[in-house]
Amino acid sequence: MSSGFEWEPWLGTTVAIAVAIISVAAVLTLLHLLTALISRRLIWVREFARRVRRAMASTALVVAVWIGCAVTAPAEQEWWPPVSRLFLITTILTGSWLLAASISFGFERLIAREETVLFGPEARRRRTQLLVIHRLVLVTIAVLALGTVLFTFPEMRAVGTSLLASAGIASIVAGLAAQSILGNLIAGVQVAFTDAIRVGDVVVIEGEWGRIGEINLSYVVVYIWDERRLVVPCGYFTSRPIETWTRRSDKILGTVYLDLDWRVPMAPLRAEFQRIIEESAAWDRRSASALVTDAQGGFVTVRLVISAKDSDDQWALRCEVREKMMSWLQREHPEALPRTRMELQSAPGSSSEVGSAES
Repeated sequence: MSSGFEWEPWLGTTVAIAVAIISVAAVLTLLHLLTALISRRLIWVREFARRVRRAMASTALVVAVWIGCAVTAPAEQEWWPPVSRLFLITTILTGSWLLAASISFGFERLIAREETVLFGPEARRRRTQLLVIHRLVLVTIAVLALGTVLFTFPEMRAVGTSLLASAGIASIVAGLAAQSILGNLIAGVQVAFTDAIRVGDVVVIEGEWGRIGEINLSYVVVYIWDERRLVVPCGYFTSRPIETWTRRSDKILGTVYLDLDWRVPMAPLRAEFQRIIEESAAWDRRSASALVTDAQGGFVTVRLVISAKDSDDQWALRCEVREKMMSWLQREHPEALPRTRMELQSAPGSSSEVGSAES
């Protein structure tokens, strides 16, 4: 009994695919055993294997099945060229995934090592630069992978040739259309490598106080103190002035202003101020002063200057000093609290005496 369809060639294809899958599984198992053995001395090897396991398995499986089909019956069919191209595209994509996962692991290891060696502004600078380079590399891999996929189609090659022939016009049009996007991309690289801001810097932007949380290729995310997020284009940091509190050091001075009555006793006030900051763990003992900086109308302005190792301690210390000085003045020197004075004068022709009042 004869049939128009022969099973023998496809049976060979099935066997070839099965052998390919079993071979991939055996190789991956062997690599897992080697990883477990090596990771006894190099702990990072196990983490690297975990990060790339899926990408490696996907790439190896696609290539193995592709080879199994290419050496058996499917390669002789009319529909094989487009299927083979599909295998090629899948291999390009999974290989790019594997490459991106490997590079990401390397950058993360490098950033973690830098953070254990460097501290303060230098550590933030290096981390910011590595993060930007990391994103640039990932974007480059994605663009190259997409371009390679497109150029597997002969039609796209013809389009590419035509585009190259009109590169002058295309570059002008693309430049005008993508001026803002390219400007932000260039500004992102400039921000990272000119050391203008760094991840972790304390800044004041648009009247908002926060920390630089993320620096991407086109925008920066500022983590506001009340858990809001301020997304700012990178071009903002290259075209406008910004206030940063951690440019060269985290150390910072803070001020507390007290509007008091003219009768405030400055010597006891300085003594109490000194006692408060010396008992506080937030004061770093670099600087402290209490001076009358202004005297207008019925008030004098006392400025208390305090230093702290970073902005968080400075904020806490300012609040503590303000609260304790207020309580001390209320308790020990109520006459120093601000008062409003008025002078009462009799009307013309009245026999009343001129008086004064305080409130």
